[in-house]
Amino acid sequence: MAAALRARGWTVHPCGQGTYPPAVQEALRRTRSALRQFPDLIAARGSDLVTIDAKDRMSSTDTDRYAISTATVNAGLLFTAAHAPTPLYYVFGDLKVLTPAEVVHCTAHALRHRSGSFHLVCTERAHHFDEVFGSEGMLAAA
Repeated sequence: MAAALRARGWTVHPCGQGTYPPAVQEALRRTRSALRQFPDLIAARGSDLVTIDAKDRMSSTDTDRYAISTATVNAGLLFTAAHAPTPLYYVFGDLKVLTPAEVVHCTAHALRHRSGSFHLVCTERAHHFDEVFGSEGMLAAA
């Protein structure tokens, strides 16, 4: 994901839980802190600044639906509200993209996972990576 962003002219830096020492990561796993849901990457291109929560290890990327935890979406909405206008994007393993607000919108009247813990979004609702972050060809042309 970071490589795909760099290929499109973005400067990318890791952030969030993956950057913490193992002891802090383990302690966070045992809490309900919103810090667990902090974005994985921060990226800039020119004056544009974005955050990215990588969802590349989700088994749902092999089906026609993404399953995003309710806790993740709630934390994403809070993050977006607190850090506006910096957008937060969920980027999936197939390099499709959704925002927390889009996840809520797409699932407001849809069937929920039987546990209620996940939002299930049809993969067709997601944006293509190049639509959101630009294409490699655009970088070469610039």
